[in-house]
Amino acid sequence: MTRPAPALLKPRKAPQQSRSAVTIAAIHEATIQVLLADGVGRLTTTRVAERAGVSVGTMYQYYPHKQALLYAIVDRQLQSIIEAMLTAADRLKGHDLASLARGLTTAWLDAKTADMVASRAIYGIAAEFDLTEVMKRTMDLMTQVIAELLAAAPDARLADVHGVAFMLMAMLGGAVRVVLEVQPSDEDLDRLRRELPRVCLAYLLSANEGAAG
Repeated sequence: MTRPAPALLKPRKAPQQSRSAVTIAAIHEATIQVLLADGVGRLTTTRVAERAGVSVGTMYQYYPHKQALLYAIVDRQLQSIIEAMLTAADRLKGHDLASLARGLTTAWLDAKTADMVASRAIYGIAAEFDLTEVMKRTMDLMTQVIAELLAAAPDARLADVHGVAFMLMAMLGGAVRVVLEVQPSDEDLDRLRRELPRVCLAYLLSANEGAAG
């Protein structure tokens, strides 16, 4: 199956007024509801328009086809996660390694679980698109942000700050995705929140000792 590239999935226009923003939010919410109820195979712009209470013509003003609509849902989720991590990074500047492990993990988990319903639906449609470039840009950005935090940590003695930041981001992304994709129980989520910061801190301390040695 040929997956459309992100450049071909941009909305026709962005909302310019508050009323338009409300319409877009209703369309996005309706898309999530249809996805969860019927799956991606049965989702159509007509069904989403009916659920959102807008005309199909209004839908087409923003999204020319189903793929553009679905990509918008994925992109919105990705942008909200980026914003949450950047906000956390501002708050964590100058903190020690233990605080960074705990703070970054908490921020990542909070962002990924803020809307579990949407996250569950989005994991089911992400494979519809070629997200290689988008995900690489996100990974590069997050790695750079974490590297800057590690470089400023008062107790850090890391020989390869960028490499450690890359691995920390990979650990956060991989661990959370594995758990969230299987519709986790509350117990699973509690365990993830409890243990993932310990895993990240253990890695940071190990990398730090290796550099010191």
